[in-house]
Amino acid sequence: MSQINAPQITEAFVAALPKTDLHVHLDGSIRIGTLIDLAREYHVDLPSYTEEGLRETVFKSRYRNLAEYLQGFAFTVAVLQSEVALERAGYELALDNLAEGVLYLEVRFAPQLHVHEHMNAVMVLKAVNRGLKRAKDEFNCRPAVVAGTEPGFEYGIIVCAMRMFRSNFSEYYRNLIEAHRYSPDKEIYKMASTELARAAIIARDEYGLPVVGFDLAGEEAGYPAGDHQQAFTFAHKRFLKKTVHAGEAYGPESIFQAITDLHADRIGHGTYLLDPHSITDPEITDRQGYVEQLGQYIADRRITLEVCLTSNLQTNPHMSSLEEHSFRTLRQHRLSTTICTDNRTVSNTTVTRELMLAVEHLGLDGRDLKSIIIYGFKRSFMPGTYLEKRAYVRKVIDFYDAVERGFFPAAVAV
Repeated sequence: MSQINAPQITEAFVAALPKTDLHVHLDGSIRIGTLIDLAREYHVDLPSYTEEGLRETVFKSRYRNLAEYLQGFAFTVAVLQSEVALERAGYELALDNLAEGVLYLEVRFAPQLHVHEHMNAVMVLKAVNRGLKRAKDEFNCRPAVVAGTEPGFEYGIIVCAMRMFRSNFSEYYRNLIEAHRYSPDKEIYKMASTELARAAIIARDEYGLPVVGFDLAGEEAGYPAGDHQQAFTFAHKRFLKKTVHAGEAYGPESIFQAITDLHADRIGHGTYLLDPHSITDPEITDRQGYVEQLGQYIADRRITLEVCLTSNLQTNPHMSSLEEHSFRTLRQHRLSTTICTDNRTVSNTTVTRELMLAVEHLGLDGRDLKSIIIYGFKRSFMPGTYLEKRAYVRKVIDFYDAVERGFFPAAVAV
């Protein structure tokens, strides 16, 4: 068992380790320089055309709430309306992850935010995949990867449906709302997510794209996951894995709906899973008993929580410091967790930084660090066969041990 204590864990060590990011949004992770370049090219107005200016006006260190946090996406989505821009964003995101040792990446985004007269959802997915694949091909040509002494880079794409949307979100949503303007919002949301689920299956099965999961993103409060049950049942019956944003800024009952109505295999965030005070459903009278049973249910089924520390701190104003984050409690309950970035640009972070925050503020030691990192690979939706995934994870573990021995020769590898 590893004997590495938290004070020994350095940023250089964490950066050298093989890592995953299972929860990262493409449009929230575009390089600021690229955002500025594309805004000028496509005539998108920005509040500033310098990184410093955008950090002050759009991509802040703290936000009043999740709704304000999401406002910056209006700018990033606006510049990602062409295949060239989407391919560039995918390629650069992969490069940025590889630069800090992230060897498996699951990129998520909402294709319908980029759909318009000249580009459908499958074209959007193809464009992003070209960028990711280009980075993969370049990295996997390295001699150590070819020789099999180091793991190669792998990735998957997660397709996001939106809990809610307005006509100004994209041309696709504007046309959909106009065509069904007399229908209840709930029905329009159901139509959009079901159509997207079909497109995800077509992209995977007919075009061979590595679409590995289906997600539901956006504001939770007032927009229940149940509105999208038809889409997730469609994906479920076609063996597409599911992850759902839940418990990010809402209560445990949102998580319960995600794992029951939507068949979620993983939960995005899950911050308030064990918080009885976050329950708003008046029918739940024994709140403490409810969260205990829910936590036990999720732990027993090893439903992994995709924890995003910086993002949670930014979007929950009542959380004054990371010491107040629920991550420590989740780990104490032996829940399956993995550390993710959510949005590298919007939150100005990296996987290495997120892991170091857990070490410095939440008591993560060498044993827990390895558990969390390796479980990220194990609970990924990695494309390919189960046996191929097992072989890849074994190679990752061996590489992890080699890195650990290099930094801590006296440590005994797990």
